Amino acid sequence: MVTKIKPYNPSANELEADWHVIDARGKVLGRLASEAATLLMGKHRPGYVPHLISGDFVVVINAADVKVTGNKADQIVYKRHSQRPGKLKEIPYRQVQARMPERIIEHAVRGMLPKNKLGERMIRRLKVYAGEEHPHASQLIWTEKRPEREAAAAAAAEEAAKKRAAARQRAAERKKIAAEAAAKTAAAEAEPEVAEVADAAAEEAADEAPAKKPATRRRRTTAKAKAETAEAAEAVVAEPDVAEAEEEPKKAPARKPETRRRSTAKTATAKSATKSTTTRKKATTSTRKKAASSKAESSTAKATAKPKAAAKKPAAKRTTTRKKTTTARGDK
Repeated sequence: MVTKIKPYNPSANELEADWHVIDARGKVLGRLASEAATLLMGKHRPGYVPHLISGDFVVVINAADVKVTGNKADQIVYKRHSQRPGKLKEIPYRQVQARMPERIIEHAVRGMLPKNKLGERMIRRLKVYAGEEHPHASQLIWTEKRPEREAAAAAAAEEAAKKRAAARQRAAERKKIAAEAAAKTAAAEAEPEVAEVADAAAEEAADEAPAKKPATRRRRTTAKAKAETAEAAEAVVAEPDVAEAEEEPKKAPARKPETRRRSTAKTATAKSATKSTTTRKKATTSTRKKAASSKAESSTAKATAKPKAAAKKPAAKRTTTRKKTTTARGDK
């Protein structure tokens, strides 16, 4: 997965330059020049931008006491040409160090900066002095107080962020209150309209609703019809038995006063007699029910059965009168 990182591209107003002092006493020329070039280009900062001057000012003191390694003091020769024939000038290192020691450091640093207009602007920020004195003490004090300025700027930015957040919160609350008020007013205005629409819809539904048809009973199957007819016949047959059973308690004689208890033999014979009567009654009712059910079944069968066509009798052969007469004559 490729993630796109937004490049850091500050404006020129956001970049603030500091002042640095480098003491060249006892330092090697090349190491001193590389340190100064790094500070001038701004590569020591995390917000380094190559197309802007993001570096600082550099002040080099004691330039006359710089040194070189090996035999370079005798080997280095500075050359310059005026673009005219025979106008090449060569100046040895020791002669330049004695006359203009600042030129040695400037020449070394210039070779380490970009060769364009940006590099020319960077080299202008380099201040080289042969001795210890320099006129940039106030700028160094400004640089020393930079942490305090940064802390104050961070606190101000934090307070501004808090104020912006509070303002956004207040604006959101005002929007919320306004939206709630608008919703309430819209609901109040829409209530009568909604009621009218609902009433109209109810009236339309009542007008368009079709009248309910009376429920029609389905025709029952022959099996159910047979069962119902059989039940009706059993009920008809059982009605006289039920009537007899209801009439029997009415005709029962009044209770006699209690007398002596009968013997166990007598009570047993009475119980057996009652049992026999009940069994007889049950048998008669069952036979009546069976007869009624058979009659009902026969009646339903006759109703459902199709009338059969009457069997045709064989056609009798016609006998002529002549044959009868012949037979009569033969008999005679």
